Amino acid sequence: MAETRAVLVTGATGLVGSRIVAALLARGDSVRVLSRYPEAAASRLDPRVSAIGWDGVRPPPAAVDDCEGVLHLAGEPVFGGLPTAARRRRIYHSRVDSTQALVQAIGDLPPTDRPRSLVCASAVGFYGDRGDERLDEDAPAGAGFLAEVCRDWEGAAFEAQSFGVRVAQLRIGIVLAREGGALPRLALPFRFGAGGRVGSGRQWVPWIHIDDLVALFLAALDDEDLRGPINAVAPEPVRNAELTRVLGRVLKRPSLLPVPGFALRAVLGELAGELLGSRRVVPARALAHGFTFAHADLEPALVRELR
Repeated sequence: MAETRAVLVTGATGLVGSRIVAALLARGDSVRVLSRYPEAAASRLDPRVSAIGWDGVRPPPAAVDDCEGVLHLAGEPVFGGLPTAARRRRIYHSRVDSTQALVQAIGDLPPTDRPRSLVCASAVGFYGDRGDERLDEDAPAGAGFLAEVCRDWEGAAFEAQSFGVRVAQLRIGIVLAREGGALPRLALPFRFGAGGRVGSGRQWVPWIHIDDLVALFLAALDDEDLRGPINAVAPEPVRNAELTRVLGRVLKRPSLLPVPGFALRAVLGELAGELLGSRRVVPARALAHGFTFAHADLEPALVRELR
């Protein structure tokens, strides 16, 4: 990648985005970020980062002009509050509308000024609840709210191909990182001796260590042969019962108190299906392209983040 061209990142102050920005800078890239609060973003990020303001949907044309690539991670957190109708609309529109606007901004540029690649976040929620079915990138979309969100989100990103831009969509599993995301929430009840499986515990849980996820984003940005959906998960998914057993062992806490499915449904409504549903997702495309996972086994990955 030419060091004189910029990489644009949205969602740059989030868990994954902040790690990606640091990795881009470490390898010598010029980084621009889009933020609804550019002054705050600039104060949190490295001084070498250029922070550009936006409304969360429509990027200013200058942001995408003459970029080598775009990494689009912005979106309303799925588990950031009660699953009201208003939140569901924000979850959907913050992803789909912003991607449509970003692609349109790319298309409005002269062809020579357009980015070569657009790497858009997606999620394993694309597959819905699929039991024990092995799910590679060729598996069709499932049913449910997040499956609909992911399908339309990916479809919006795919439109950039009509402007000569290579598109990759990373379907991300549960991210293991000490500083945020799902892992601290999963670990909290265990720290108080109240951890255990969720629901039946038989549901498959696709996961990925934060370092591998960042490396996969950079690979998708750079590799001209990586395009389309890419399952951003470790090679071996585990069942929820195994995940909670290993988590308890790493934290040296019991894992005997299950969380009943009805309790989750009472609190989360339809979104409870994202915790109770089963997705046996495998990273077929990443492995076929020679990507090497630094953290392919669950227990060492948890140890690295929790001890």
